[in-house]
Amino acid sequence: MNKDLSLVRNIGISAHIDSGKTTLTERILFYTGRIHKIEEVKGKSGVGATMDHMDLEREKGITIQSAATFCQWKEYWINLIDTPGHVDFTIEVERSLRVLDGAILVLCSVAGVQSQSITVDRQMRRYRVPRLAFVNKMDRSGANPYRVCQQLREKLNHNAWLVQIPIGAEDHFRGVVDLLTQKAFYFDGPNGESIREEEIPAELAEEAKSRRTELIGALADFDDAIAEKFLADEFVSTEDAKKVLRRAVIELKITPVFVGSAFKNKGVQLLLDGVSSYLPAPDEVENDALDLVNSVEGKEPVRVVLKSVEDAPLVMLAFKLDETRYGQLTFMRIYQGTLKRGESITNINSDRRLKVPRIVRLHADEMEDIDSASAGDIVSLFGVDCASGDTFTDGTVRLSLNSIYVPNAVISLAIAPKDKASQTSFSKALNKFTKEDPTFRVSRDEESGETIIAGMGELHLEIYVERMKREFGCETIVGKPQVNFRETLTQRAEINYTHKKQSGGAGQFARICGYMEPLADAGDKVYEFHDETVGGSIPRNFIPACEKGFVEQIKKGLLIGAPVVGTKIVVNDGLHHAVDSNEMAFKTCAMTGFREAYASGKPVIMEPIMKVGVEGPEEFQGTMMGLVNQRRGMIVGSSGNGGYCQIESEVPLTEMFGFSTDLRSGTQGKGEFSMEFAKYSPVPRAVQEDMIKKYKEKRAAENK
Repeated sequence: MNKDLSLVRNIGISAHIDSGKTTLTERILFYTGRIHKIEEVKGKSGVGATMDHMDLEREKGITIQSAATFCQWKEYWINLIDTPGHVDFTIEVERSLRVLDGAILVLCSVAGVQSQSITVDRQMRRYRVPRLAFVNKMDRSGANPYRVCQQLREKLNHNAWLVQIPIGAEDHFRGVVDLLTQKAFYFDGPNGESIREEEIPAELAEEAKSRRTELIGALADFDDAIAEKFLADEFVSTEDAKKVLRRAVIELKITPVFVGSAFKNKGVQLLLDGVSSYLPAPDEVENDALDLVNSVEGKEPVRVVLKSVEDAPLVMLAFKLDETRYGQLTFMRIYQGTLKRGESITNINSDRRLKVPRIVRLHADEMEDIDSASAGDIVSLFGVDCASGDTFTDGTVRLSLNSIYVPNAVISLAIAPKDKASQTSFSKALNKFTKEDPTFRVSRDEESGETIIAGMGELHLEIYVERMKREFGCETIVGKPQVNFRETLTQRAEINYTHKKQSGGAGQFARICGYMEPLADAGDKVYEFHDETVGGSIPRNFIPACEKGFVEQIKKGLLIGAPVVGTKIVVNDGLHHAVDSNEMAFKTCAMTGFREAYASGKPVIMEPIMKVGVEGPEEFQGTMMGLVNQRRGMIVGSSGNGGYCQIESEVPLTEMFGFSTDLRSGTQGKGEFSMEFAKYSPVPRAVQEDMIKKYKEKRAAENK
């Protein structure tokens, strides 16, 4: 492989569901010579797209796992990751964007910026990923790239500018005009593989010229030389414009917009040219790591900027795990240094040293063995046992890379194997899935003895139950989906409790005074514990026992047994006994003190609220709004374009079960929706009272 880093691109393709990500990836693989026959996502051949290599993906026509591949376009070497669109598999997008240097945001030319496009864009911003936008499906009825470009500005706050305009649209979409070179491009041949360059059609010449002037005007904001020429009405060369555009894209100041139709094989090759021209090489992106040697606890951590060079100490991140029939496959992004087969590497998170037996490059589910890889590469290793988000080095440095943001699970269900014989397969499957996917959680309900699985949505858990059956031959009994409720305090509650127990010999004595109150700006925080005791009223060695008691108690609130979140607990006084006080006494005192004070904090039940985007033909707008309102939903906004209507709303997750069936039957099968977690909000008082009553009845029945 050519190791000139300026010719390497690590990119991902992200978008809303059904915008054409996988179809676009399939075309990229075809034009770069990685595959020799194009397969469709829902093709009649039954083969399915190359990157959707799981049977389930091919049957459902959706992407479940991000798939990695590499290809060569002209002299450029491209590592490419195709990610899922469904929010249930959001961790796949999250971890892919964490290790990529650039991305393509795919948008539908009719629907434009949709709810999931906003989520994906937020993830790109979190990891500061420069991106190009590709307005796909230009052959669809109602295609309008100008409107989509405007939505990018209004809804996503992008400084978006078309670098191409379409020649024709809908059924008459024939090619594109490149605004910088002022040339028209047509895509001939059965699969659009022959590119024909022509002069701009006469009817588009004036528009192409004025849009080029607008684009140059936008670039003038980032370069004085271009600004001078622009103001003097002088011509700006394509080369100069491209240099400035590239710099602005890498600095996240501009988003170039390309147009085309992946399905109709138009515009993909020019998008690849855009990837090589405007997205950054690995050494043009600043990546930093935490210096564990020089960082002091409680102070601002010391950060070190990594150098994308081969001869620096090795630093790499494990961003995805996959259990295969050959063992665990670990996806690695190398940030600096060189990795060689047979060498030893150190896992910074577990301090374990291990040997690298095998390095492979992946093309979907096919593998190509290699002997070494270096800075800027994305490779996979066999025989490396670790967790997703672990940092590895060659052992000469102690640097840790920022891990991956993992959202909280919002839905759970009880699951058990159908027969005792499947118990081993059941445990194996759960172990594999929790290792692979940090958003898939497994726990045991101590009271009922049930195994509980939790995840990002119904589809997420449904896929894992199906995979258990197919990959492990394990049939399961699945309970009803349960929503993950929370409890929280709404006002300050005083804690003042004395724990006394005499039982012959040494007894137990502890007294804890303090208070608990709602945490300001809690976010995802469960609790904060503060020790404000003075004068040794509670000896230092018993303070951790107090905290342990409180932590134990907030796992189950007293309203419906849900975890208590967003609570600040302060201990400011207490008493101890020279003989009878011990850790157990203070732990018990903290637990009972919390329970006694809980009611005076006016606790409320919190439920997950989902951001729900509903889309469908305008004639069904009333029906779709009605369906949202019936489910305690609050409509945040609605917009319509080209006979198509989009409704944004916030709906409690409890009310969303069975929504897809109702939506389909209410819109003659033409409506679709997507949802993602938005926030936790208190449930209405009547609903809360009903929930508490049912919880008490259930407990009473269990205790009989």
